[in-house]
Amino acid sequence: MLLVLERPEIPLHTNASENDLRACVIKRKVSGGTMSTDGRLARDVMLGLSKTCRKLGLSFFGYLGDRLGLNTGQPKIPPLAILVARAA
Repeated sequence: MLLVLERPEIPLHTNASENDLRACVIKRKVSGGTMSTDGRLARDVMLGLSKTCRKLGLSFFGYLGDRLGLNTGQPKIPPLAILVARAA
């Protein structure tokens, strides 16, 4: 708790992390879960990617289209690792 005195950008609550998990829980309740481990992994990856894009101010579908090679003629979006490093 005293670490916040040295680094004031650290939040005093965990609301952001709890909010990130909320989408996973709602999706699981509505769909009744997944049928396979691969399905659960795919859902978790896409939800995580969607949340990361939202936090960085990117269009999720624009980023996904860029990675799949569908956005020809548009400027290339850098990898998320670079964008996250820039935001930090």
